[in-house]
Amino acid sequence: MLREQRLLFVLVGIAIATLVFNVFPASRAAHGPHLHSTTPLLDSIPYFPIETQNKFSYAHRLGFGSGNPTGKIPLGLKRKGLRIVVTGGAGFVGSHLVDRLIARGDSVIVVDNFFTGRKENVMHHFGNPNFELIRHDVVEPLLLEVDQIYHLACPASPVHYKFNPTNVVGTLNMLGLAKRVGARFLLTSTSEVYGDPLQHPQKETYWGNVNPIGVRSCYDEGKRTAETLTMDYHRGAGVEVRIARIFNTYGPRMCIDDGRVVSNFVAQALRKEPLTVYGDGKQTRSFQYVSDLVEGLMRLMEGEHVGPFNLGNPGEFTMLELAEVVQETIDPNAKIEFRPNTEDDPHKRKPDISRAKELLGWQPKVSLRKGLPLMVSDFRQRIFGDHKVGSSSTTTNDSSS
Repeated sequence: MLREQRLLFVLVGIAIATLVFNVFPASRAAHGPHLHSTTPLLDSIPYFPIETQNKFSYAHRLGFGSGNPTGKIPLGLKRKGLRIVVTGGAGFVGSHLVDRLIARGDSVIVVDNFFTGRKENVMHHFGNPNFELIRHDVVEPLLLEVDQIYHLACPASPVHYKFNPTNVVGTLNMLGLAKRVGARFLLTSTSEVYGDPLQHPQKETYWGNVNPIGVRSCYDEGKRTAETLTMDYHRGAGVEVRIARIFNTYGPRMCIDDGRVVSNFVAQALRKEPLTVYGDGKQTRSFQYVSDLVEGLMRLMEGEHVGPFNLGNPGEFTMLELAEVVQETIDPNAKIEFRPNTEDDPHKRKPDISRAKELLGWQPKVSLRKGLPLMVSDFRQRIFGDHKVGSSSTTTNDSSS
């Protein structure tokens, strides 16, 4: 009888097997390993189809899958903390960003080689279970499981980037990490991509006027290349990216002797030295306080727009006007000393931030005359050694590159 009905039994067996495989995989996946533990396997294929990558996208990693397509957190539920890496997180801007992310409840991994960063900037987080510090140079690959990458690691002052002109390789490595684990990637670019601009103020659509072989080109062109790589990974590999173009920023924890104009003037005035103005002092810059920049970076990361976005304070000062504000704040008797101008020094620099206002709801709140005293207090304490290093705050009640 079995021989006669063999074909019938085979067909019934196939039907039962099909039913089992269609019904049970969903329940096994729901109770099996976490989805993100398999994502490194996907990276063995250089360009996985976009529809497949979307299964491992930023929204899915946060637990906002098809059951919650808007990504909004249901009423009554607390926001889920993210796992975030901040390269250059022990530096001036990075350490303030880390403070905000930790305060928000996120788990933060700082990656820094301490070329310009200082361990003292983040020491107040030691012992916090949501904080990790890795001494590492991003020019070497790094494997981490994270949801977001804030890529700030890059020497930003002429003194440092001329000595160690690297940022392209680090950006490439961090983009590779973002691709492997499905993380959202934010590049901190710079207003230097505009070079010595022929457009004033500068809009994001302006392509710039850069000397590709000048003394500043390692930084200017390095950041332009970093933007190119970021957009190529976005278009070609489906990586979620954000690009910020940062204008001159100041505040507590700046390097005291990094050669940038605000830190130069403040340190010189405190030490009773002449304020050194290069050229005729009529070249202009715009200065934003660090807390305003951090707010802009976080809004950009959490928003839905790739960018690039100008993040800066449109208040414009000549170098002589800045020197006068420093005199008013520290020492009215401070003298000004003129020196020959540096090569390829931009004549004007002012951001058009209308795009950030419209799409991010962001604009700076702290004026130079309100923010500068906070920086002066930090510099005075560090220069003369009368405080515990690393405790400076960016908080203010008033409305880098």
